[in-house]
Amino acid sequence: MAFGIKREELTAWKEAVTRGEIAYLTHYWLDPRFPGITSVTKVGCADLERLKAWCRGHGLNPAYIHNRPPYPHYDLIGPKQKEILRRERLWDHLERFKLL
Repeated sequence: MAFGIKREELTAWKEAVTRGEIAYLTHYWLDPRFPGITSVTKVGCADLERLKAWCRGHGLNPAYIHNRPPYPHYDLIGPKQKEILRRERLWDHLERFKLL
């Protein structure tokens, strides 16, 4: 279940993904399969080759990309989520979702 984002944020993410940009959307998320995880960051890009390269550049397996047109994305959770948000200097995501 996703919550904690505004419609404008989701719209901006979708537009950036559609343009072929690497776009980040973090939101609160609860799933009983992942106890203790309270947020997810969706890293999207309609340019699948660019998204695959982004995954490889961060040591992630591109096979786990959710290829769901028109918004293909990779879900970041847990320690890797925090690590990549720091590396990408997305401090607002880290602060807002209490990941620091």
